[in-house]
Amino acid sequence: MDLANIRNIGISAHIDSGKTTLSERILFYAGKIHRINEVKGDGAGATMDHMELEKERGITITSAATTVEWEGRQINLIDTPGHVDFTVEVERSLRVLDGAILVLCAVGGVQSQSITVDRQMKRYHTPRLAFINKMDRTGANHRRVVQQLKEKLNITGILMQLPMGTGEKFAGIIDLVKMKSLHFDGGNGETVREEPIPAEYADEAVAERQHMLESLSMYSDELMELLLAEEEVPEAMIHDVLKSAVQSLEVTPVYMGTAYRNKGVQPLLDAVVRYLPSPLDREISANAYDDPTQKIKLAPDPAAPFVGMAFKIVEDPYGQLTFMRLFQGTIEKGQMYYNQRTGKKDRFSRIVRMHADKREEVDSASAGDIVAVMGIDCASGDTYAAAPKTCSLERMFVPEPVIKMAITPASRGDSDKLSKALLRFRKEDPTFHVATDEETNEIVISGMGELHLEIYVERIRREYNVECSIGAPKVSYREAPSQAAEFNYKHKKQSGGSGQYAHIVGRMEPLPDDAEETFVFEEEVVGGRIPKEYIPSVEKGFRNALNKGPLAEFPIVGVKAILKDGSYHEVDSSDMAFQICGWGCFRETFLNMKPVLLEPVMKVEIEAPADFQGPIVGDLISRRGMITSTEIIDNVVTILGEVPLAETFGYSTDLRSLTQGQGTFTMEPAAYRRVPKSIQDDILTEKKKGQKGQLVGAK
Repeated sequence: MDLANIRNIGISAHIDSGKTTLSERILFYAGKIHRINEVKGDGAGATMDHMELEKERGITITSAATTVEWEGRQINLIDTPGHVDFTVEVERSLRVLDGAILVLCAVGGVQSQSITVDRQMKRYHTPRLAFINKMDRTGANHRRVVQQLKEKLNITGILMQLPMGTGEKFAGIIDLVKMKSLHFDGGNGETVREEPIPAEYADEAVAERQHMLESLSMYSDELMELLLAEEEVPEAMIHDVLKSAVQSLEVTPVYMGTAYRNKGVQPLLDAVVRYLPSPLDREISANAYDDPTQKIKLAPDPAAPFVGMAFKIVEDPYGQLTFMRLFQGTIEKGQMYYNQRTGKKDRFSRIVRMHADKREEVDSASAGDIVAVMGIDCASGDTYAAAPKTCSLERMFVPEPVIKMAITPASRGDSDKLSKALLRFRKEDPTFHVATDEETNEIVISGMGELHLEIYVERIRREYNVECSIGAPKVSYREAPSQAAEFNYKHKKQSGGSGQYAHIVGRMEPLPDDAEETFVFEEEVVGGRIPKEYIPSVEKGFRNALNKGPLAEFPIVGVKAILKDGSYHEVDSSDMAFQICGWGCFRETFLNMKPVLLEPVMKVEIEAPADFQGPIVGDLISRRGMITSTEIIDNVVTILGEVPLAETFGYSTDLRSLTQGQGTFTMEPAAYRRVPKSIQDDILTEKKKGQKGQLVGAK
């Protein structure tokens, strides 16, 4: 297929905005499926939610890919999860896509996870369209949503449509480009009927079209001249101006409808093929292998040497399935290609196109395609190319895990099966970490939230038949300094065998709260007081000490170390001596900096009936929470606040009981903040008790 006719797009949004319902309608109208399944209700589950767990819970856990055709164009579509716990699925999808649809709820508007998704889209410079879904819900307000796009996301949203009625009375939409009303007829809204605009909406439509044209005139002098001369603007010009403004990330056209009631989906698909970029419209560059600062421009040309990115890995009964986006060149079944990270040559034994969990074998794929390759062993984010040491594509951003739990198999004989499962999930999901606690010998799993880890434990039970018990979650605390301190530290070992000598002088100080780095090293040594080759050794020693702080063995953050002076010995000084000196000096000086504990604080957004506002706020405050804003719209209260992660365990159960099962909440990491003194003392006492207990046990 001609590359200009391919669109690689993703659907992203806050939880329960209707992403999967919208994907289901897209598959139906494009003729890919012949029956609509609902996310919740009919037992079958939506096509894109193919895992048993997804069908049971009515949520999306893993991103699913499929390919549909619309108006002679091929759309490669990825449906992504909304929960922050599975944020890496959105992250890696947006890394390889050319465009996206941001789905927003007509009542909820821009919610916490919408903000996270927007940040991800901006990170990868992904052009997007916005779709206001659920226009049939009571309290739907499209203008408020557009206002929030501006205020909360700093996006210029331009309404391309108007609704005819809202809530129960939502009957269809008015297309402001064609100036026609669109009605969706047939059992599933498959027939789009164009009619003149009803008289009661005519004035509003004319005013809104004028506003749309004025907004677009900022991006085209020609269009502005026509407006100033009060001449008719041709439809083709509107399309051209909008296309270039969308692709340069300057505007976001806003569409609306209700996917569940089958209204407004076809015009959205028309907009996808009309305004979102094809692989030819995107500029993709890779880092040169020998010089990462040098950029190599990739051309979406099937005849050029192959370059592609493995962006997602799934283990299945037949081996590893690697999802790959091809940026340049062509791959063929049975050929060998090079993993740029390992230098290894891998055979692409089978190439398949995915449709949720079904697959269709193909012999080759070329630039612009998203396919899955069987039989290769690689990591998520690896670059493949036709020749070794060619280039590497920038890897995706992977957030740090915020919650830890100890996991133990119910019976000893299941240990092997458990480690096999953990190994597989760690490989598939970069935000899922597995480690063994050196002191307690427990297996500790860490992830993005309670739900994230709960889903993996459930999958281990079902897919590997291993019953596990989960220990109380452990929070990832950090140690940080609260004041500056000078150091003058000597490491001297001169008895028996080769000696060791290193001496360093300088200062350590806390970094500002908003510093990007967690540790900064500077050197101001003059006159060769410490030879140049030993200075990196001092830094290495400092960095080695960051892993376990002297306060409670948590990682250290927020330190700036300045090396000013020192001395060395002609014979006894060495790289190792200065490393040991750096390590010892850091441990000693850090205790003089009055260290404090920092804890992860989560941003929470709670939605519940307004009657429950008092108990919810009271409960949050009892958890050391802070309320940042509350808003009541149509008897639904939205509470925004910040709560320490340590206080949020089991919150979903507590919120349900407080709100008679009607409250929902989302949580995402906000920042690390200082732990109150009394609680810090409790944590340190608990830690010491645990260590004493282990020592007694060891004896």
